[in-house]
Amino acid sequence: MGDLLLVRHGETEWSRSGQHTSFTDLPLTPRGEEQATSLAPLLADRTFALVLTSPLARAVRTAELAGLTGTVRDADLHEWYYGAYEGVTTEEIHRTRPDWDLWTDGGPAGPDGRPGESPAEVGERADRVLSRAEKALPEGDVMLVAHGHFLRVLTARRLGLSPAEGRLFRLETGTVCRLSTEHGRPVLAEWNTRA
Repeated sequence: MGDLLLVRHGETEWSRSGQHTSFTDLPLTPRGEEQATSLAPLLADRTFALVLTSPLARAVRTAELAGLTGTVRDADLHEWYYGAYEGVTTEEIHRTRPDWDLWTDGGPAGPDGRPGESPAEVGERADRVLSRAEKALPEGDVMLVAHGHFLRVLTARRLGLSPAEGRLFRLETGTVCRLSTEHGRPVLAEWNTRA
């Protein structure tokens, strides 16, 4: 049985400033490109049965720079849909909604058909990705390249927790995480690993 590896894309302007970024398809910053490139030695000795990336450019580019090949874009790996909070920081949101919490309240619907998502809705997408990964894990490691909040929810779901418990797993840009098993149960084996 293989391990499930997660990579959060490298830094973007909005990940650096703390702006919620789902639909806005920002490129990596020069630092983000360096972060992604630095992951290649950590992954070079692994053979992957499946490599899935978010369809967004920042994740696809991270996978390329990390030396991953044979990638398949998976729409379910898209970042949490923040809706009306796209491009807005938590600090700015708290000026009008001081009690707002992404992990319990989710993102409200936004303009231009940009939906918000609840934690449960993100959890449903994560469960679908995990179902696809489960089918490939008997053949080897599975790599997922995606986004911070989404991968935190996916981690919670893999460990048998509710989507909201993703709040417990702070995830840095340009890092590798590894979810493995111990005595047949999913466990967190590595988190926020850098070269």
